[in-house]
Amino acid sequence: MAGALRWHTPMTTVTHTTVEAPAARTHERELAALQHDHGGALFAYLLRLTDGDRQRAEDLVQETFVRVWQHPEALRSDYGSIRPWLFTVARRLAIDARRARRARPAEVGDAVLEHSRVAADHADRSAATLDVRQAVRTLSPEHRAVLHQVYFRGASVAEAAAVLGIPVGTVKSRAYYALRALRRVLPGYATDLR
Repeated sequence: MAGALRWHTPMTTVTHTTVEAPAARTHERELAALQHDHGGALFAYLLRLTDGDRQRAEDLVQETFVRVWQHPEALRSDYGSIRPWLFTVARRLAIDARRARRARPAEVGDAVLEHSRVAADHADRSAATLDVRQAVRTLSPEHRAVLHQVYFRGASVAEAAAVLGIPVGTVKSRAYYALRALRRVLPGYATDLR
């Protein structure tokens, strides 16, 4: 066993009589020549297959030349030109890429997420509603009536004054003092009561 390789592992000794040579690869000069001769036509072909997506077409061209690099036997075939093989590989890569994209759900961009509605937590909303109702009950009936007209019904100050039968200035004053009282009772909601 003159050509045998022998190495030791902590548990066993293994003897191999065959040594695999590193896989043959296409030389850089050959790849550069292929890129020069066929790269433009291959890119144009893949651009049509990718519906004009330049980035995807460029990626597929690069992947096609990686396959050439991995399979140098294609260069040494009996055919007159390697172009049909290149286009076949490129077409298969484009089909595989399209199938892979269709198998995955569509990706959502950041812009879509920024403009989407955020579902409010119903428990938080319910708790806040109960807190506000309880705080409003602590107000005097006059202050409650002004808040009810202006904030809950959406009436203007003049409309609230007409409904309540009080001057406009009194509506403004009562609304101011009612909100001030609520801010003291609801300190965590102070930013919402401005």
